[in-house]
Amino acid sequence: MSNVAKVFQILETVVSHQGRGLAYSEVVARTQLPKATAHRVLKSLVQTGYLRFDAGAGRYFGDLKLAFLGSAVTSNFNLKSYVHPYLLKLQAETTHTCNLGVLSGDVGVYLDKIESPEAFGIKLYSEIGKPFPLHSTGMGKILLAGMEPAEARRILTGELEAYTPHTITKPGALRRELAKVRRCGYALDREEITRGIVCVAAPIRNGEGDTVAAISIAFPAYINEERGITGEIAAVTRCASEVTRLLAGTPGGDGASRRDVGRRAPAPKKRG
Repeated sequence: MSNVAKVFQILETVVSHQGRGLAYSEVVARTQLPKATAHRVLKSLVQTGYLRFDAGAGRYFGDLKLAFLGSAVTSNFNLKSYVHPYLLKLQAETTHTCNLGVLSGDVGVYLDKIESPEAFGIKLYSEIGKPFPLHSTGMGKILLAGMEPAEARRILTGELEAYTPHTITKPGALRRELAKVRRCGYALDREEITRGIVCVAAPIRNGEGDTVAAISIAFPAYINEERGITGEIAAVTRCASEVTRLLAGTPGGDGASRRDVGRRAPAPKKRG
């Protein structure tokens, strides 16, 4: 492992435990680096302002200089432009309407949408920029399932609105549903937000395994009744895995890197 790689390994390890920080012994244990190397790197990172050492707690934390760098990146990071080519590919494969959603407070927000050429005569709930409830949508369940347990419990303590007769309105039933989502790796909306429409959703995760967004496809319920949706589930989970590998910096099945995708797919124009 190169010296540069060791620096980033320590940075990522400390920052991933920013809430409580890490003691020197914990850094060594988690990185498996030699004690002398870890000590030298930690000292340099503190001196350069990327980490700070809390002498009272005896723990290391990410410092403001690191935060400024992250802010500069995220302020110019357009998740939509990264995911859009994959939504286009998913829509071409399934012919269904495809969505990208992110968490915003206690609701989700549609960040992107690729319309199906087939209208089916049913008006979909999704619209770019529109908020969506978490308990009654496929993407919402994905975002809930990826939350810290305490945060999810807080949201589920309130009244769960029924949008259709199929909406899950009991917190206990929804918690069981979310446990299933975590096990399976995808979520279903069984006509819970719009009558006659079924959705399949899957998580997009970052390099630390945190859920940062969700993608979904929406289609008429009769498709499930007539032939099942095994193919839809496979297509959505495969697409989400490809984007996850992209964001984690791991080469995907098409060999694309984040830089490649960003270059060939600029952010699409906003739609009304």
